Amino acid sequence: MINRLRQMAIFAKTIDHGSFRGAARELHLSPSVVSHHVSQLEEYLGVALIYRSTRKLTLTNEGQRLLTATRNMLDAVEGELQDLSATAGEPSGELRITLPSVLSLSHITDQIAAFSRAYPRITLTVDFSDTRRALIDDGFDLAIRMGAISKNSATSRTLFEVRRVLVASKDYLATRTVDNDPSALVDWEWLALAPVQNVPLSFKNKDGETKKIKPTLHMFTNDAQALHRLAHAGAGLAIVPEFLVAAGIDNGTMEIVLPEWELQSISVFAEWPANAPRHGLIHLMLNALSKAKF
Repeated sequence: MINRLRQMAIFAKTIDHGSFRGAARELHLSPSVVSHHVSQLEEYLGVALIYRSTRKLTLTNEGQRLLTATRNMLDAVEGELQDLSATAGEPSGELRITLPSVLSLSHITDQIAAFSRAYPRITLTVDFSDTRRALIDDGFDLAIRMGAISKNSATSRTLFEVRRVLVASKDYLATRTVDNDPSALVDWEWLALAPVQNVPLSFKNKDGETKKIKPTLHMFTNDAQALHRLAHAGAGLAIVPEFLVAAGIDNGTMEIVLPEWELQSISVFAEWPANAPRHGLIHLMLNALSKAKF
């Protein structure tokens, strides 16, 4: 029975990594040994678990059933080990997180700081970057992303929504007349993020009326904080996260344009590796962020 349990764990690790070589590297075994254990498990069960090709491994129906059962078993064992470990001391280790740089000015930074205070033995590396980091290739345990669509799956979770607002400086608006119609703004000086420069804008009012426009873009930048600063300096209209412009609205230097029209919010969601332990540091951080009120 011990050998079967070991073979099942090796089988699951092989699927997590997508190759015998990847599993072998983590398990400190040779690829041939890993392949042998999976073959032995298939021989014992009398079914094929994996279709092998030169490019990838594909699960059979029987392999998918066994993988689900194996992961449930491993999660249960790991959970018990974590609970026993917790009685002996605080969680410890290293956790590497990557986030868009604009979120450095959001409340998620406060939540990460609170997590650090609650778990002083966990060493955090927090990468705020405008370059989208690869989760596995760049060596991160957890990635916080921003996108127009909420994401919830076995390896992703929506954390909160960010309201977007159309803003301009008070000085810029003093020279123009603002009609309560998005279409009237098409020829104004628009500032935009370079990655989304060709995306039409959709506005919706409280009556459910929707208007789509594709304004003439005047300036591009690849940084949301720079976009806000340019708008603050009077360069034109910009769509930014509400938390970026809150201070400017409060002190009267910035104004929300078309306050009766709403833009689609942006989802902030987390992504993590498929083989992340359910009771490990990654999920400890996820649970802390998910319980927070943003």
